[in-house]
Amino acid sequence: MSSASSDTLALFPLSHGVFPDGQLRLQIFEPRYLDLIKRCQREQAPFGVVWLKLGREVQIPGDAPDFYATGCLAHIRSYVEIQPALLQIICQGGLRFELLASSAGPYGVWQGQVRYLPCDPEVALPPQHQVHADRLGRAIAHAQAQGVADRLPWFAPYKLDDAGWLANRYAEALPLESAIKVALLAEVDPLMRLNQVLQALPPLPPTAG
Repeated sequence: MSSASSDTLALFPLSHGVFPDGQLRLQIFEPRYLDLIKRCQREQAPFGVVWLKLGREVQIPGDAPDFYATGCLAHIRSYVEIQPALLQIICQGGLRFELLASSAGPYGVWQGQVRYLPCDPEVALPPQHQVHADRLGRAIAHAQAQGVADRLPWFAPYKLDDAGWLANRYAEALPLESAIKVALLAEVDPLMRLNQVLQALPPLPPTAG
């Protein structure tokens, strides 16, 4: 699958989404999504995660949800059947996409016509942003030292010197409005995305001198 191509995807609308290489943990219990996730696991196929602009994650009859126009593929990396009607999955974010059209599909699962956005080019982290990479680096090192690296909300490899990777990790973590997160997801320039998301960070404490 290449960027700039189009596709039809099963959609999983959420109040929070995922960024490329990000981690998404879900508990699946609705029958329509149990069927979807079991099929994706069986076929080793991704599904499309979109942010909800209007509507609920758990659909009720008569609901007419609306979605933001940019989403991200989710690839299942861990799949545990807790009981027949309850799954726990961990997904990794893949390609971003533009949602061109959506329609209600069989069994209540929404289908989307999408066009994939290009992958981020590798862009070296500017020196002035190294302090923000160091902050994540310390968290990773601490988790590794405690033997709990598997609990980190990111997948290795940890590309701390890559502007796009770092921008995505901060965009996921910060408590930003959905519209802002989607705008960051849609930004194709990784350095511009990093600059935008770092503007939302609280000021770092002054260093002792």
